[in-house]
Amino acid sequence: MRHADPRPRARVLAVGLGLTAAAILPSGLAGASDKYQWAALGDSFTTGVFVGEPRPALGDASRDGCDRTANAYPEFVDRALAESPPGGRPVRLTDASCSGATVADIATARQTPISPVQPPAGGWSAVDPQTTRAELDDGTDVVTIGIGANDLPFGVMLIKCLELGQAGRSCRGHYTDPPEGEASIQDRLARLQDQFIGMLAKVHRAAPNAKVITVGYPAVLPEKGRTCTGGDLTQLGSITADDIDWLRDDVLKQLNRTIQRVSDAFGDRYVDVYAPSVGHDACRPEGTRWVEGLCGNAEAHWPGSFLNCAAIDKRTTLAHPNAAGYADTAAHVERAVRAALLEH
Repeated sequence: MRHADPRPRARVLAVGLGLTAAAILPSGLAGASDKYQWAALGDSFTTGVFVGEPRPALGDASRDGCDRTANAYPEFVDRALAESPPGGRPVRLTDASCSGATVADIATARQTPISPVQPPAGGWSAVDPQTTRAELDDGTDVVTIGIGANDLPFGVMLIKCLELGQAGRSCRGHYTDPPEGEASIQDRLARLQDQFIGMLAKVHRAAPNAKVITVGYPAVLPEKGRTCTGGDLTQLGSITADDIDWLRDDVLKQLNRTIQRVSDAFGDRYVDVYAPSVGHDACRPEGTRWVEGLCGNAEAHWPGSFLNCAAIDKRTTLAHPNAAGYADTAAHVERAVRAALLEH
């Protein structure tokens, strides 16, 4: 639990200019202020999975199978805030994100990580909900959340579309008029919206004084599916151009709209990282793309056996951001975090 902030809250609100303690209090008192508390929650688009040195390091006894890395966007933002603290006040990051997380894993469920990187004998132990591990309370100042794709689940859909594309078939029909026992994409998005509402309500209860910021998903797919090279696993493999267009418009964009709609209803900030990343999708040339394809470049510790990526000297990246992509996301998240903190 952090110490009480010496700034009178009523005075800050009355001024209405987002002034910091250093601007309204004598320097001695301002220096006594403790750190802002920021909690980063989310899935593999938050953890960074394969883009940097593992956090914790390989071999560290505290590794939990969540695949956080040094080049994830929370790490980029944390370094920027350390170099230039908002209002001169340092920020303490608690990153509880975990690859493979669903909306339920944020505030309700215990998640069993599925990291393929040096798993212990018997597999990874279940971890507590992220709000618990981040120790959210009334002293938390800001919470960022990037979650929702695994509830569809988007990665599984990509693999299904790849498999059907290899057979010369489309996956659009499979998800819009699914076989018995499977939910349609429309039902999956509706269910996600309900789950997101419940999750944000729980986050606000756990951290009643925090500014909550949700982070959308980048443009992993091109604006025109035909720009991809068919069969190229460093792009989107055998997923058909029509399915790429459908996945972009009716799945990924609808996912982001759902997150933004619920966030707006709660009065929370939504960070759009889709629009700034258009033109940097998985089908762009290396050096332009901010997203690796189904197989791509990754750190040496990351496996390549899935999808037979090792056969083309690549690793399994499954349309996730690379370091350039996380750096762009970080720039937008940083602005949102700074604005939120200076409102306290």
